Amino acid sequence: MDTLPKMLKGNYQRYGNKRIAMRRKEFGIWTEYTWQDYYEHVKYFGLGLLSLGFSEGDKLAVIGDNDPEWYWAELGALAVGGIVFGIYVDSMPPEIEYYLEHSEARFIVAHDQEQVDKVLQLREAIPDIKRIIYWEPRGLWDYQDPLIASFAQVENAGKKYESEHPGLFEKNLEKRKSADVAVLCYTSGTTKQPRGAMLTHRCLVETVRLWAAEEKAGEHEDYFSYISPAWATEQILGICMGLEKAWVINFPEGPETAQKDLREIGPRRLFYAARLWEGVASMVQAKIAETTSLKRFFYNLALKKAGHPMASCQRENERPGIFLKFFHTLMWLLVFRPLQSRLGLSNLRVGYTAGAAVAPAIMELFHALGINIKNIYGFTEMGIASFHRDEDIKFESVGRVMSECDMRISESEEIMVRGPSIFAGYYKDEEETRNRFENDWYLTGDAGHFDDEGHLIYWDRVSEISEIADGSKFSPQFIEVRLRFSPYITDVMVVGGEKRPFVIAIVDISYDNVGKWAEARHISYTTYADLSQKPEVCQLIRQEIEQVNRILPDLVRVKRFINLHKEFDPDEAELTRTRKLKRKLLENRYQEIIEAVYQQRESHRVRTEVAYRDGMKRIIEAEVFINKV
Repeated sequence: MDTLPKMLKGNYQRYGNKRIAMRRKEFGIWTEYTWQDYYEHVKYFGLGLLSLGFSEGDKLAVIGDNDPEWYWAELGALAVGGIVFGIYVDSMPPEIEYYLEHSEARFIVAHDQEQVDKVLQLREAIPDIKRIIYWEPRGLWDYQDPLIASFAQVENAGKKYESEHPGLFEKNLEKRKSADVAVLCYTSGTTKQPRGAMLTHRCLVETVRLWAAEEKAGEHEDYFSYISPAWATEQILGICMGLEKAWVINFPEGPETAQKDLREIGPRRLFYAARLWEGVASMVQAKIAETTSLKRFFYNLALKKAGHPMASCQRENERPGIFLKFFHTLMWLLVFRPLQSRLGLSNLRVGYTAGAAVAPAIMELFHALGINIKNIYGFTEMGIASFHRDEDIKFESVGRVMSECDMRISESEEIMVRGPSIFAGYYKDEEETRNRFENDWYLTGDAGHFDDEGHLIYWDRVSEISEIADGSKFSPQFIEVRLRFSPYITDVMVVGGEKRPFVIAIVDISYDNVGKWAEARHISYTTYADLSQKPEVCQLIRQEIEQVNRILPDLVRVKRFINLHKEFDPDEAELTRTRKLKRKLLENRYQEIIEAVYQQRESHRVRTEVAYRDGMKRIIEAEVFINKV
C-alpha cells in the first residue's frame, strides 16, 4: 500500500460495492459511487489512456471543477505510470500554455466546453497536443475535432483494450513504486513564475499517514470536496486521505450551489482556504448587523456570556461551572445550533484552514460559535508540517510541529524543515532545487518563531517583512489578515518601505456588504467605483482601520488609506489562484496611486485596464480619494 493506486485497490478489495466512496450531486440528486465503481472507472480510464498512446512517464493535465472524473483520471494515469498535475479552472489561456509547455503534458482532461475551448486556442502554440478528453458533454455534441474525446469514450476504449490485454492494468499498478513521481504541484507564483514541485507517492502517503495518526482521523467520514485538486492541500486531504481512511468524498453540483449542497451533506470534515473562512465570518457579521434588534441582542449575549467563556474553558482544559453549562446549552439551542445549520456546519467535527494566516479574531469567533476550526501550516514541497491538536489550540499560532518532521528557525528567522515527506525537487529546475536546501534542511522562505510552549508562530514570507524610514519593522500580512476580519473589507494590501515615512493601506471594499450597508442608510450609488469613494464609505473603512491600529505599535500604524476603484483580480495576475497577493506586481501596477498617497494629496485620477475571463478588456477611469486615519 505504498502508492495511491495500490491504496485504491486495497479499499476496492476490502469494501467492494458494500461502502460508498463518493457522492456527486447532479440535477439536484445525489449520485453515489461505491469503491467498486471508483476502482473500475480508474481501471478503464487508465487502460483507455494506454490505448490512445499514453506511455509511462507521460504527463496528464486536468483542468476543471471538483468532480469524481478528476479523481478517476488522476488515479488512472498514476496506475499506468503517468504523472498528473492540475490547473485551476479560472486560469486564462496564457497561464494554461505555460503549464502545458513547462510540464510537456500532451494529454489534457478538461471539464466542459469552456475549458476545451481554452485548450483548443493553444493548438498553434503547442501543436503536439495528443488528446483533449472532456467529461461534461453539454455544448460539445457538435464538435468534430479528432483531438477531442469524451471521458466515456476513453473508458469504453479501455474496456476493449482489456479484452485484448487481460491483466495488464493490474500488472502496471503493481509495478508502481513509492519513489515514483506521482504529482506535479505548481507553486502559487507569488514572487516568480510557478514551479512544478515533484511529489512522489512516498511524499503523499507518508504525509497522510503521519497526520491521520496524530489527528485521530476516523474512517468513512464525510468530506466535502470544494477546493481545487490543483492545490496540494486537496491532493492530501481529498485524494490521499480519502484513500487512507476510506472517506466518503462529496462533490457539490457547482460553485453556485456549494452552500446549499454543504447543508444537505453536513460533512464531518471540511477544508476552506483562509480567505473562504474570512468570507464566512464576514457573512455572519453582516447578516447579524442586518437582522432585528432582538435577534442581534440574543446573538451578542450568546457570544459574550456563553460562546467565548465555554471556548476559553475548552482551550484551558478547565471544567465549566454549572451556570455556564446550563446557559451555554440554552444558547446552543436558541442561537448556535440554528446558525451552524444555516452554514451547513452542524455535523462538522473539524474545519481546517491553511494557505495564509488567519486573524486570531476569526478563529476565536468560530470557536465561540461551537465550530472547531484548526490551523494547518504546510507548503507544496512537503505537505503538512505543523497543525493544531484538538486539546492544544492557540489562535495566534499554527500549532505544533508534526512528529517525524524536524523544524528549526535560522538566524534570519526563516523556518527550515526536513522530514520523510519532502518533495523530490522542482521539475526541470535543478538550480532552484539546490538553492532551496541547506544540507538536508529545506528553506521555506517563511518567517516565524516558536513561543514558550512550542507553538509555531507564523509571521509572513521572509521577503515581505518590511520596514519604514525610521527603521521600524512590521509584517504587512499581520495587518492585512486583521483588516480582512471586517465584513466591509474583501481584500487589502499594506505598503511601507525603507524610504517611506509611514504605513498605508490599499483597500478592496466588500461590494455586497458595503452595498447593503449603504442602502440601509439611503446612500445612493451606481457602480463599485462610485460606492467605494462615497464619503460615508470612506468613514466606515476608517473606523475599521482604527480598530486594528489599536493593537499595533504607534510607529507602524496605518496612517493613510485609499478605497480602490476595483477589486484585485486573479485574471489580471494580481492574485494567485488561491487568492494570495502578488505584492511586487501590485506595488508596480499601482505605483502612481501609492506615490500620490505618500505625497499626501487629497485624490488621484486613475485609468486602469480591466481583463475579463472571456478575454475582453475595458478601461476604467475614476477619481480615488486619499484618506487620513
